[in-house]
Amino acid sequence: MTHVLDELHWRGLVAQSTDEAALRDALSAGPVTYYCGFDPTAPSLHHGHLVQLVVLRHLQQAGHRAVALVGGATGLIGDPRQSGERVLNTKETVADWTERLKAQVSRFLDFEGENPAVLVNNLDWTAGMTAIDFLRDVGKHYRLGTMLAKDTVARRLNSDEGISFTEFSYQILQGIDFLELFRRHGVTLQTGGNDQWGNLLSGVDLIRKTEGGSVHVMTTPLITKADGTKFGKTEGGAVWLAPDMMSPYAFYQYWLNASDADVVSWLKIFTFRSREEIEALAAAVQERPGAREAQRTLAADVTTLVHGQDATDAVVAASQALFGRGELTELDEATLAAATDELPRAQVEPGTPVLDALVASGLVASKAAGRRAIAEGGAYVNNVKVDGEEAVLSAADLLHGRFAVLRRGKKTLAVAVAD
Repeated sequence: MTHVLDELHWRGLVAQSTDEAALRDALSAGPVTYYCGFDPTAPSLHHGHLVQLVVLRHLQQAGHRAVALVGGATGLIGDPRQSGERVLNTKETVADWTERLKAQVSRFLDFEGENPAVLVNNLDWTAGMTAIDFLRDVGKHYRLGTMLAKDTVARRLNSDEGISFTEFSYQILQGIDFLELFRRHGVTLQTGGNDQWGNLLSGVDLIRKTEGGSVHVMTTPLITKADGTKFGKTEGGAVWLAPDMMSPYAFYQYWLNASDADVVSWLKIFTFRSREEIEALAAAVQERPGAREAQRTLAADVTTLVHGQDATDAVVAASQALFGRGELTELDEATLAAATDELPRAQVEPGTPVLDALVASGLVASKAAGRRAIAEGGAYVNNVKVDGEEAVLSAADLLHGRFAVLRRGKKTLAVAVAD
């Protein structure tokens, strides 16, 4: 059986670790109890967090014990950014976001069976700590020289914005988390993104100084696109994991649009396909690029991982139905709305001539062009061919009372919307 560390390396999920040989031995002797933290600085996790969730899942599937931490305390502070202070959210907002993130994290790990994961909130041990406790019991173990040398801190100190004591103290809070989990759950490994390296080491040093213990950290690399553009960048910002911030349809389309240069590495990172399966899909990219088998597999697997099989089935059905390979009438309103969200649109009401809707949506440049499209049999409403230039959009044509999908030819789409 492949060692889990070798598997993670093959998948491109390891950037660096404190002592890889010692970590390898610990994982071999196992089980190792490990954790990763997620701060509620937004109402949803995003694509960057997905990398960490995948690592947690790989380690749990290899028999190691997972602890997932949602930072109800650290979320009140916020990890220092590369530039500029964070806006501090209210305690009520952070508490609400903490619950949302707990629900998201819970989808990725097994909390039952013989090796159940544990979900914790660092507010549980931080809220009762007094300022004197913080300074006497923890602060005395930190040296300013070491803290000032952290990459993000040093960069902020040399910027016009500087850094507040609040954000400067974040690395201590993260160190406290590792120490508490070491004491409470026997955690000896922390994982995170490579940009968190300094914060992760904070806990290693604190455990060594307070407990005399030896623990490990391991980071994942920054995921980039082959063309140099930023991974996870969309018109709406991040690739959010919450369906109310990015619909499963839009989420699926993001992965489906992966380039041939990126898709194989993304299959390794974000799916649990075997080496043999990924190698076969890599060959398909080279031999049959037009079929986009790898992209469809990636999109389906990641959407199922994040949103579940039912959501993936609905998205695939919507994609097929838009182009006449399925029944639009069978799509629920939310899926249909998401599927047509980025299409050109025309505002209509029952009785609007189809010809007017074609022109208003931009599917045709003029009424004359619309008449030609209809006469040639190339205009469709909800995948039904328009039978004459006098046709109108009836109330029955408005799916869910709102949408009529317009199509010219095989691939050019728009939507008529009645509000």
